[in-house]
This record gives sequence, structure tokens and C-alpha cells, in this order.
Amino acid sequence: MIYCKNPADDKRSVRIHRRGIAMKKSILSLLIIIVCGTTHAQSNSRIQYLANEGVMVTHEQTKILIDPLFDNGFGRYQMVPEEVRAAIFAGDAPFDGVDAVFVSHFHGDHFSAEDMLRLLRAQTGTRLYAPAQAVAALREISGADDAPVFDRVTGLDLGYGEQPVRIDTENLLVEAVHIPHSGWPTARTDVQNLAFRITLNNNSTVLHMGDADARIVHFAADEQYWEERPIDLALPPYWFFASDDGVEILEDRMDVRHAIGIHVPDSFSNQANVPDELVGVDLFTLPGEGRRFEGSQ
Repeated sequence: MIYCKNPADDKRSVRIHRRGIAMKKSILSLLIIIVCGTTHAQSNSRIQYLANEGVMVTHEQTKILIDPLFDNGFGRYQMVPEEVRAAIFAGDAPFDGVDAVFVSHFHGDHFSAEDMLRLLRAQTGTRLYAPAQAVAALREISGADDAPVFDRVTGLDLGYGEQPVRIDTENLLVEAVHIPHSGWPTARTDVQNLAFRITLNNNSTVLHMGDADARIVHFAADEQYWEERPIDLALPPYWFFASDDGVEILEDRMDVRHAIGIHVPDSFSNQANVPDELVGVDLFTLPGEGRRFEGSQ
């Protein structure tokens, strides 16, 4: 399915899905089909779901992976299939020529230092952007021969309330800001959870939010930052769709064209187990599924 701009319905789409209003949902789907039917041939951005919060995003020949290698589903979240992991390590299609890997935070259901070091050793053209906590874990298990690996590693030591960072490369614009992990302010306050806003080839912008806490206060301080660039595809954890603050953030605090929920429990792969407040929300539930989408830059 392709998602493209419909000015009359963009800002309402999240609320329409969340409330499960069948008639409005049908009208929106029809409008998407009508508008996007004329642009299908022009759509050259794609996202593929790996598992949990792991995705691959491509635009033309540019490829990025986000949270692709982790070793613990805590009995609740899906794991990346072994054949997909093997292809990532080997650089086999479609995981050949990956430009960069991004890590949202260092928890075991998002990041494995051992797996990441293995990947960087094998794929010498791939860069890593990760919070300083994850990079420190990499250094702890690295050896003297791994110095060239860290030439391709960018650690971001961002704290809560600090200014977002911006890194320009030949084919990627990387922007990141610290958004507290869910559970704030009483739990996991020591975790560097980074929300990456990544633009591929000056065309398609994707926002990956890690395990961001869904409270407006975290986004209000950087109001100008969130308004300055349209987001073609946002990837919030699914709990954003189940809270008033989360929906307002996606609808009103950002210029989001479409959002897909991630970090979805394995049980949600059976539609009968999806909570009522999430019925109709676009969620990634099956490893390997994907979407095409249009860039707006």
C-alpha cells in the first residue's frame, strides 16, 4: 500500500483509526486509493518490517536499518527470523549495500552488542549511529583489531532536554533527539532513548521513536524542531495510539503524513487479540511485511 498526501484527511487519519469509525475509515481508504493510484509508479521508498522495532527503509539505492539486531524478546515480542538475521550479516539481498544502521537504545529487545560488532566487522561499508550507552557496550567487547570499526561508529551522548543534533552525509540527513523511555518519570530514566528523524536522498523522511514516552511535555520544548520538517512515515511504539497525548503528538505536534505502530506484542499478530482502542490502527505485526510510501521533500 502507498501512502501519499491528502491535505483534507492527513491530520485526522490517526484519530479516525483510533476511534474505529468505519464510515470515515472507508472514505479515507478510498481517497488514498484514488490519489495514490496515479502516483504508484513514482513511489520509490519502502519500509520492511523485521520484528519488534526493527525495520529496513530504502529509497532508490539508499538503505538503512533501525534496531535490526537484538537477542531478547522477553517472551512478549517477536524476534527477527533466523534467515533474515543471516542475510543481514552476510549482506545478501535485500540487505546488501546497507548504508547505515541506527540504534534507538541499548535494551536487549533493541540492541545486541555482540551482533552489532559482528555486523560491522563483516560489512565494512556500513556506518552505525547509536546512543553513547550502546557504543560503550560495543567497546567493552571489542579488540585491538576493531579500531577501523569504530571509525564508522557515531555515538550520540544526548541527555533529556538537550538540543537535537544534526549530521549531514552524502545521502542521509540524520537528526536525533533524546525522548525519555516509557515509564518516565519513575522508571528507566537512565536510558538514552533516541528518536531518529532520517531523510534519505533529500526525499523521504522517516521518524523512529524507539520506546518513547507518550507525553506532550517531551515534545513541547522542541516545538520548532518538530514543525520544521514534514515526516513522511512515523514509527511510534503502539502505545502512542492508545493515549490522548500520543495521538495529539502525532496529529498536532508534528507534520506526520502517516504512522505505523511498532513494538507490538506477538499476541497482536492474531487480530482477535488487538485491544479495542487499537482496532483499525496501522500496526506492523508480521516480520517481512512492508509498505511503499511517497517522500515529500
